[in-house]
Amino acid sequence: MARPPSHRERHLMARIGWLRASVLGANDGIVSTASLIVGVAAGSAGRGQILLAGLAGLVAGAMSMAAGEYVSVSSQSDTEKADLTREAGELQADPAAEVGELAGFYVDRGVEPALARQVASQMMAKDALGAHARDELGISEITTARPIQAAFASALSFSLGAVCPLAVALLAPAAWVLAAVSVTALASLALLGVIGARAGGAGGLKAVVRVTFWGAIAMAVTAGIGRLFGAVI
Repeated sequence: MARPPSHRERHLMARIGWLRASVLGANDGIVSTASLIVGVAAGSAGRGQILLAGLAGLVAGAMSMAAGEYVSVSSQSDTEKADLTREAGELQADPAAEVGELAGFYVDRGVEPALARQVASQMMAKDALGAHARDELGISEITTARPIQAAFASALSFSLGAVCPLAVALLAPAAWVLAAVSVTALASLALLGVIGARAGGAGGLKAVVRVTFWGAIAMAVTAGIGRLFGAVI
């Protein structure tokens, strides 16, 4: 009897690791750099001071995002490894009990007890630790923590997001820097919301409203502080 053709579907969950880090990085790059530029511009600073503040924000923000993401995801990875080590010990100490435990998860999902035990035995015969990691701990190839990938994606996306308001501050007439950066940042955030929503297979309107609302709040607050204190950097 001929074997059915292999069929591997590509699901959007496979993107969750780099997508989360990239969207967060780009959003933070736009919001923090634009807010910094707007705040300094509102304080009546010159173009050179505005650009210096924006460039410093870009570099510092990218490094901070990379370091923060790496530390955060590394903590998740350490937890996953600890759980897998403990699970491997349990499998070695009492494999029969682990078969029953795995079968219990399948029974909870609607499989008949006898069949569930048979499935559990076959799954563990092929890859016992992999079966428990996936069905007991919720760790899979798709969701496993990747610290370096997350750090790189965050730093790169932050830098790309920060370049946009910085370029506008460089090219716009001095009298229009504050308004031009604000409008461009909101438009960029709206575009980012659409891109992130489509990449994740979600609706775009909610994402657009969410990112533009908080971006506008951040720029309004920093502009108010800059104008109130007349900060010159």
